[in-house]
Amino acid sequence: TDFLTQAKLYEELLLAPHVGLALDPEWRLEPGQKHLEQIGAVSAEEVNQVSGWLADLTAEHSLPQKVLILHQFSHSMITERQDIDASRPELAITLHADGHGAPGDKLGTYATLQQDLPEGIAMAWKNFYDEDSPMFTPEQTYEVEPRPWFVSYQ
Repeated sequence: TDFLTQAKLYEELLLAPHVGLALDPEWRLEPGQKHLEQIGAVSAEEVNQVSGWLADLTAEHSLPQKVLILHQFSHSMITERQDIDASRPELAITLHADGHGAPGDKLGTYATLQQDLPEGIAMAWKNFYDEDSPMFTPEQTYEVEPRPWFVSYQ
């Protein structure tokens, strides 16, 4: 199913003031594809459908700005990414650099994902406890440029 249909299933939760939404194209596969064998993808058009719906929901219910996180570690995961509309003030759209591995690999992925990033989208960083070798310390993470707007640990 599409991300908008899935997002609407969580409408009741999204009406809470501090609940945001994350979209992970990695797991968005076509029929016949298998998880961990292929990497899924989503179009900017579909992202815009979700962000428009979420921004409207936020405005209609006078909610504070919500975060919309887009997980990405490869350009192929979000097609036509330059067409993502990040202009709605109801949302803070964040690109979550979801790469893992050695520090040089992670920094390379982070730099690559910033290329042609639409204006208004903030960068985020993920540290993996088991897949990063070595994992960035909080101090090292704080030194990443541009400084991540959001950091997660998995």
